[in-house]
Amino acid sequence: MLSKNLFKSIPLVVVMASCQSNQADISDIKDVVVKTDTVAKKDSVEVFQYQTEQFSDLRILRYQVPGFNELSLQQKTLLYYLSEAALCGRDMMWDQHYKYNLTVRKTLENIVDTYKGDRKAPEFAKFMEYTKRVWFSNGIHHHYSSDKIMPEFTKEYFASLVGQSVNNGFPYNGNENELQFIDRLSSIIFDPKVAPKRVNLDSNVDMVKNSAINFYEGVSQKEASDFYKDANKTNLKTPVMTGLNTKLVKENGKIVEKTWKLGSMYTQAIEKIIFWLEKASTVAENPAQKDAIDKLIIFYKSGSLVDFDTYSIAWAKDTESAIDAVNGFIEVYNDPIGYKGSFESVVSVKDMEASKRIKTIGDNAQWFEDNSPIQPNHKKKEVKGIAAKVINVVMESGDAAPSTPIGVNLPNNEWIREQHGSKSVNLGNIVEAYDMAAGAGVVGEFYINKEIQDRVKNFAPLADKLHTDMHEVIGHASGQIEPGIDQPATTLKNYASTLEEARADLVALYYLYDQKLVDLGVIPSLDYGKASYDEYITKGLMVQLSRLKLGDNIEEAHMRNRQLVAAWVFEKGQKENVISKVKQNEKTYFVVNDYTKLKVLFGELLKEIQRIKSQGDYKAGKNLVENYGVKVDKAMHKEVLDRYAKLNFAPYAGFIQPKLVPVMEGNKIKDVKIEYPKDFTEQMMYYGKNYGLLPVVN
Repeated sequence: MLSKNLFKSIPLVVVMASCQSNQADISDIKDVVVKTDTVAKKDSVEVFQYQTEQFSDLRILRYQVPGFNELSLQQKTLLYYLSEAALCGRDMMWDQHYKYNLTVRKTLENIVDTYKGDRKAPEFAKFMEYTKRVWFSNGIHHHYSSDKIMPEFTKEYFASLVGQSVNNGFPYNGNENELQFIDRLSSIIFDPKVAPKRVNLDSNVDMVKNSAINFYEGVSQKEASDFYKDANKTNLKTPVMTGLNTKLVKENGKIVEKTWKLGSMYTQAIEKIIFWLEKASTVAENPAQKDAIDKLIIFYKSGSLVDFDTYSIAWAKDTESAIDAVNGFIEVYNDPIGYKGSFESVVSVKDMEASKRIKTIGDNAQWFEDNSPIQPNHKKKEVKGIAAKVINVVMESGDAAPSTPIGVNLPNNEWIREQHGSKSVNLGNIVEAYDMAAGAGVVGEFYINKEIQDRVKNFAPLADKLHTDMHEVIGHASGQIEPGIDQPATTLKNYASTLEEARADLVALYYLYDQKLVDLGVIPSLDYGKASYDEYITKGLMVQLSRLKLGDNIEEAHMRNRQLVAAWVFEKGQKENVISKVKQNEKTYFVVNDYTKLKVLFGELLKEIQRIKSQGDYKAGKNLVENYGVKVDKAMHKEVLDRYAKLNFAPYAGFIQPKLVPVMEGNKIKDVKIEYPKDFTEQMMYYGKNYGLLPVVN
């Protein structure tokens, strides 16, 4: 599982930068700088610009990799090879998001590269904004809401852009002429009725047919569900992740799977990934790491999910290496019925000092499991192999970029986690970059008084890190399924991801206001838990609504999870006034009145969601999500949008990636340098030209 946007990206309530209480006002965000670690020369100090630009609802950030220059040549070479493998999979994510994404992207990039008209015209600025939004989202649908991104320029202007660009750079379909090409692309780009939503989670419609995601073609939701219904009935002890690396299509009236592997679908990208992984294997830090890389290569060649499980076990057991990489078809959030894995890669190096905090949580995982409020038969008697650490990201790709996780807990396969353990990580330099680029205005706007505002400013930075730590380490790794119950993706279907994220959140929330954390030395006082509770309720009930268009309900799993948890405890605590809804100066605030009782409520909801997962109770899971996590109060939504708009602070953020440059001496790598590009457009164009490996589908 990846933690996205607060639990996979930018903190929704933006707090003061790190623990340094940077007092930068929102208007000063672009100038937030700090002394660098490895970028600075010995006799001079450079400054690092964390935010480079803001457009639409997006901010473009950068992150540093502290200590990179102190790594050995072997380690830097390994990072370079793994980063190349990551980037070579980039096209797969684009194609997975929508069948015609690559056609659109190559069209936009050709215009950016060769357009001969007026680049200073207002319409061209709107074209560039649209292009950057598409780049950011890995396709024509918003990265978070999954709604289609609608251009703010006309079809006629698009036609003029094509007409004044080099035509042989466009992905024409067979013998079509320019006008036919423009007409075809215009329908894809401009028609709101064509592929309106990448992932549609409305349970009242056929979610497969009404989703633009390119995991199914010519197949209904019922047909897909029936196809996989009995997939693991003969192997409940060690079931594979059903359909994880395939596209399900109907050919000549028969449903078949097209496997993403060497020699089959996506082979052009996969053969390059294998090329770089084979090089990485030659410079692995130790036999365990080499074994994991070699098993990943075997999986990419065979496409067998048994081989993927074998790789996942080897990867989970490699706990001594400083360098690590997630690479493959991992998360199923983009599949409306929860089977297909999106390509992603996160390449990293361990932060030895920062890992002490998260290691403490992992070392005490059994205590947390034993003292959990869930039913005794749903607790793990032996929590196995939780490898917990803080990492510094070096490269991200696919579903992890530009919008990035801040925490990771893998593998996702339940039986592997139960029998072999898992890795839980906090992406330290990503969190640091978010903190350093943050502004204080949201805190002042959505928290009712100075006491709460100061608590959030002073204690939330560490509390947020701990929430991510515990969400990943003791959240996703906790609990067990009752004997004879199938995997959650099968039993809980389209609600599985939301319920799993809620469950992991609740484990973290329950313990954030617990004396055990003080006793362990990871927090100085329970004020950090109070700050976390203040934030979670306000984010879940109010601030995250800034990410939705007025009138929309919540679709994304993490957002559903946060509202579900916050709305449930708010409702259940009304009789004892655990949380107040307060109107002051015509503004709404949510105020926690009793933190101890709120902790009890978090525990009660955790117990119920764990029961739902352990017993595969689809009906109860559906009721929880639909009743608490989906519907949005329109009056509240409008108020949040109006208040947030005045801050001039984009609610989403993502990253320009570092660039690793090998220094060659003959045919050997003498050194690897790290560069920190500043131009988002320049990086996207570079990626398109150098890692555009898949052919377009016309």
